Amino acid sequence: MNRRAPRAHWGLLAVGLVVLLALLGLAAVTGGMQGENPHRFADRAGGRPVPAAVLDGGPVLDASHPAAAGRHLPDSTIALTFDDGPGPYTAKVLDVLERFHVPATFFVIGTQVTAHPEILRRIVAHGSEVGVHTFTHPDLGAVGTWRERLELDSTQLAIASATGFTTTLMRPPFSSTARALSPPEWRAIARAGRYRVVLADLDTRDWARPGVARIVAAATPAGHAGAAVMLHDGGGNRSETVAALEQLIPALLARGYRFDTVSHAVGVAAPRTQASSWQRLRGTVIVDAVVVAGWLVRVLRFLFLAVGALAVLRVAVLLLLARRHASQPAITRSGATEPGVSIIVPAYNEEAGIEACVRSLLACDYPQFEVIVVDDGSTDTTAAVVRGLNLPGLRLIQQDNAGKPAALNTGIAAARFDILVMVDGDTVFESDALAALVAPLADPSVGAASGNAKVGNRRGLLGHWQHIEYVVGFNLDRRMFDVLRCMPTVPGAVGAFRRQALAGVGGVSDDTLAEDTDLTMALCRAGWRVVYVPQARAWTEAPAGLGQLWRQRYRWCYGTLQSMWKHRHAVVERGAAGHLGRRGLPYLLTFQVALPVLAPVIDVAAVYGLFTSDARTIGLTWLAFLAVQFVGAAYAFVLDGERLRALWALPVQQVVYRQLMYLVVIQSLASAAYGVRLRWHKLHRTGVLDSAPAPAPAPAPVR
Repeated sequence: MNRRAPRAHWGLLAVGLVVLLALLGLAAVTGGMQGENPHRFADRAGGRPVPAAVLDGGPVLDASHPAAAGRHLPDSTIALTFDDGPGPYTAKVLDVLERFHVPATFFVIGTQVTAHPEILRRIVAHGSEVGVHTFTHPDLGAVGTWRERLELDSTQLAIASATGFTTTLMRPPFSSTARALSPPEWRAIARAGRYRVVLADLDTRDWARPGVARIVAAATPAGHAGAAVMLHDGGGNRSETVAALEQLIPALLARGYRFDTVSHAVGVAAPRTQASSWQRLRGTVIVDAVVVAGWLVRVLRFLFLAVGALAVLRVAVLLLLARRHASQPAITRSGATEPGVSIIVPAYNEEAGIEACVRSLLACDYPQFEVIVVDDGSTDTTAAVVRGLNLPGLRLIQQDNAGKPAALNTGIAAARFDILVMVDGDTVFESDALAALVAPLADPSVGAASGNAKVGNRRGLLGHWQHIEYVVGFNLDRRMFDVLRCMPTVPGAVGAFRRQALAGVGGVSDDTLAEDTDLTMALCRAGWRVVYVPQARAWTEAPAGLGQLWRQRYRWCYGTLQSMWKHRHAVVERGAAGHLGRRGLPYLLTFQVALPVLAPVIDVAAVYGLFTSDARTIGLTWLAFLAVQFVGAAYAFVLDGERLRALWALPVQQVVYRQLMYLVVIQSLASAAYGVRLRWHKLHRTGVLDSAPAPAPAPAPVR
């Protein structure tokens, strides 16, 4: 009877892991750059000390001879250096430099080069020098050799792509003067190898925006001493730096200073060399990859906001409509004659739970009803167990295996009464559930009523997760659907139907795997009202293992997709059908298909943010999302009379269980796209309902 589910989900899982790893890789390349603070790592210690010659030497070091003292600039010579560009303020800096015919040295960030290659070309055309300032602005003293090499080489290739040249100049991020070097920074400089490392004589700290006057004062050397001056043209608002240049340059020119590039000022070879074709090609690939990554990050950010907004909107709508539903008085049959009810139990290999199911049904506090068990070709002792009960009001019908819809239709044909209740073979009713369930059918406009299915085996983490899902996801949704009159599903575990309504839609169809959803949608389109009765509680056995859970939810999701497609024309129909088509179906499409597919964006964005942003901000954002989920869950538990202590499992559910459900939806969509035709998946039952209340005693056996 069973057909093995396709293994598409393993392939999808592998694709998902590859995408996640790719995003993490992009995070390493496109990480966010904060405003530079050279004293951020000033308290680092450890490693060999920086040589005294370096500490007391000049700002221009030869990384191939790191222990040698650095070169000083000649007297009355200024080398203006700019970090963290190129960017919008670089163009303004160049405007000032060109007006005064002053060259400079720009230490560029690789990601900024990919975003503004035209500005880098303008720097070169102006006659200024270009140096490497890494690709993503990490502290080189805190990263490994491989990361340092990747940062430097990637920036070189980006420069080669934009200008056709490479450079031998480099400045480590978060650096300042030679005197301020720490051992980890010195080790990073020693690893730089072929680069000439440029530090500073005067650090203006303009990144802190201390004011134009302070920047000018910090950039002005004493007497006629030469100096390499550290400024910034990127990494934030640099308007103060631009304004300071307007004052600094003419003031120093008036004192007899000349402005030069670093290399020319200290008398070393020009740093620019022609890039090879291979370097330019690799640089172009890197630039294109970063551009694509930038678009992906923007899309990721948009989806993150969209998914978060949808989640909050859904919780708000659910709470509002659930409260409205809860405020309505419960439907009763005051003074009316109770109609006879036929309870139909389709059963296939249900020997573990069928006795508890039947006994709970026969113990219901209701005047007139019958229980019909339709054994659909079971290969176990289901039929023997039912026959051995020998209880009054119980009938057993056996047929060859034909599937659950056929078993239900057999039961409908054999039923004596016109009110029909359909119950799964693993379900246990509370004693007052039957009366509550059929009460709404006193209204002739009501064609069906959904009961309140509750998880009976809640022990263990998986049981807790499903318990939360049933109370929150199923019952809150059904309250909303009832208010909006667009109920898409009466669950197979506990539902009541009017025979006339079933006959009008041709009985239970086997067109989909979700025969309960298909049937309910058909009733809505036929003009019948379908209601939700939270007082009609029935306890069902949830899957006890991940494999069983996957198969069940895969069948539910795939069957729901089939039913939505089958009844898609309800979107353009009027009346009750239009309620389903323009309320129920869009909700299912948005929150049970689109949102689960997009919801991993929250998790991917969170992981991505840990590599590129403040982890505290990401943590608070995730906690806020969790808080919204908790508020909705707590209200659902209060409405359902459940203890809130079960919500301890909610945070873990959001991390693990939610991902499993996403994969189920993705596999279902893939199966639908492939046109896979699946059959009923029979779950293994244990008959354990340890969380359900003890049923009332059943009638005595017939003698």
